[in-house]
Amino acid sequence: MRVFVTGATGFIGRHVIARLRHTPHEMTCLVRPGSRLEYLQSAGARLVFGDILDREAVLAGMQGHDAVVHLAALYSFWERRPRRYYDVNVEGTRRVMECALQAGVSKVVLVSTSLVYGVPPERPFREDTPAGRRLLSAYARSKYAGECIAWELQRIAGLPLVVLYPGGVLGPGDVKASGQYVRQLVQRELPARVFEDSVITWVHVRDVAEAIFLALEKPDTIGERYLLGKERLSWGEFNRMVSEMAGVPLPRLVMPTPLVLAASLLATAWAYLSGRPPIWQLAWDSIRTIHAGLEFDGSKAERELGLRYTPIREALAEMIAGIVGESR
Repeated sequence: MRVFVTGATGFIGRHVIARLRHTPHEMTCLVRPGSRLEYLQSAGARLVFGDILDREAVLAGMQGHDAVVHLAALYSFWERRPRRYYDVNVEGTRRVMECALQAGVSKVVLVSTSLVYGVPPERPFREDTPAGRRLLSAYARSKYAGECIAWELQRIAGLPLVVLYPGGVLGPGDVKASGQYVRQLVQRELPARVFEDSVITWVHVRDVAEAIFLALEKPDTIGERYLLGKERLSWGEFNRMVSEMAGVPLPRLVMPTPLVLAASLLATAWAYLSGRPPIWQLAWDSIRTIHAGLEFDGSKAERELGLRYTPIREALAEMIAGIVGESR
């Protein structure tokens, strides 16, 4: 199978390439000039230079491929120019999906996020649970809009689509929100604990890569949705797990929720004035998301894809080892 991959230089993308490199599948990766490409080249991937907003580059690179894995996205909880979410996560997804139809590929694996379910009335929610009315971040709203375009193309034009919805993704190489938080805990940079009772469903990044591989290979996944994650931990449990494994104390102060929310509003307002991201990850979108929690049932991927979830302690052990190793 010839597989066209977007977002191969990202956190999940690097693990997808690592999973595919020892299979018979041929990989073509859409990359932007200036990206660090050594590991893609060592994996035997063919490189196509361009951007997902460049329809001609995407279509030319996609021709002759059997499947598409669309990972490229803007994942953050604060951007100085929020319009970027729409450009990348909505219009970029539209272009990739339209090119996949035009190129005649047999399967498209779109990696969305479980945050598109918002705050549904059912907890833990499942794939067929109606999404809640509130989507708590510009990131989630843009991913939802992009996904809606993909499902509409599946409905009206037969796009051979399967969508995956990871929970909180953990593992080595994470430099985004979760990775930054673990790093700050290990390095004792956080002034206080927050939202001890909020529950998040976590997944190892290699399990996400494995689910993508399984969704590609299994013939009966078109039209399906798969939530990815198993362990549901309160924020307090998660903090204590990191503390115990890293051998560092947690901050003694537990900030009351109203104070956290107020601090987040102020930090976000100052970020827009200063042009710098909010301190201590106090972006309003991030704080609202953690406060609401993310509780879902990811067992469908076990039953139908044959995915075996890795204990989250293993992901944290790898992350902590990397952080400690860097400081030596």
